[in-house]
Amino acid sequence: MTATDPLPPGSTIGILGGGQLGRMLALAAARLGMKTHVYCPDALSPAFEVTPHKTVAAYDDEAALASFADAVDVVTYEFENVPARTAEFIAARVPLRPGARALAVSQDRLEEKGFLSDSGVPVAPYRPVYSLDDLEAALAELGTPAVLKTTRLGYDGKGQRIIRTINEAAAAFEALEPRPLVLEAFIGFDKEISVIAAGSAKGEVVSFEPSENVHRDHILKTSTVPASISPALAAKAADAARRIVGALDYVGVMGIEFFVLAGGEDLLVNEIAPRVHNSGHWTEAVCVTDQFEQHIRAVVYWPLGDVTRTADVVMENLIGYEVDSIVDLLGSGVRPHLYGKTEARPGRKMGHVNRVGAQTGRK
Repeated sequence: MTATDPLPPGSTIGILGGGQLGRMLALAAARLGMKTHVYCPDALSPAFEVTPHKTVAAYDDEAALASFADAVDVVTYEFENVPARTAEFIAARVPLRPGARALAVSQDRLEEKGFLSDSGVPVAPYRPVYSLDDLEAALAELGTPAVLKTTRLGYDGKGQRIIRTINEAAAAFEALEPRPLVLEAFIGFDKEISVIAAGSAKGEVVSFEPSENVHRDHILKTSTVPASISPALAAKAADAARRIVGALDYVGVMGIEFFVLAGGEDLLVNEIAPRVHNSGHWTEAVCVTDQFEQHIRAVVYWPLGDVTRTADVVMENLIGYEVDSIVDLLGSGVRPHLYGKTEARPGRKMGHVNRVGAQTGRK
């Protein structure tokens, strides 16, 4: 068997990361007759509950990583902040899909924006910021308001500050580290959408249709499909996804977030995530092949699946103590998915529900 031959049922997929996305990947793999082995430093990881094969060790524990690599046929990951050295160590021993380059690009906002621009994909105007002088010069060019962000480890609104006037520059600069930072022009967008795309080993790219996303306190709250956008804009989003996946020689599922600009005819890429994505959870309930099965198919070199949608749907995240009301949320057309986390706390994603056939107001 060569490295590009389809893996047979019974093969073992290694998953770096033990959160809810790893849990859902393991469940999807089981449906295809695959075994999974989850590697995560947190002994209470929810993914450990759905597979008997696990390693609890730090991401820089090379002895544990080597043993893990020897026990699996292919490795994937459920979050984009896997350390680069970990990815390189694994990739030298067993196929890593998606590859290490996708991690490197997505882990650094400056590198990500440069990559997207070079790929012909539109992004918001931005400038690198190494010093307060750089920040003041960038603000003079891009104007205010603007958004100052860390280049690494920002998510769910963390690691960023809105600068509304030049007088706020110094405080924002001092509040964020490590440096460099990146300053982005503030975009007056109409709505946010995302596309879940998948790349195969043969260079095929298949995209689910866009979802329309609403955030609350910087955390995704709902994803609605169909999105209230034109077919032309949906085609632009799919083309951008194809360019990004192709430029990375990407194997697996990727989430791509967009800002739809005022007027609804143009869009900008906000960020990419080299993994299955929260805004793709709607696919579980209404697609022939959901995003989790699609990712497993890709990384074991099976043909990509049919992404046909069979009904309208609204996915809603259950955040923090909202999960305590799960029984009250169950009704006609509601499909729940809880993540098995032991403790609810503010801002923590505890599960989601898909409301199938929900009245979306879309045409």
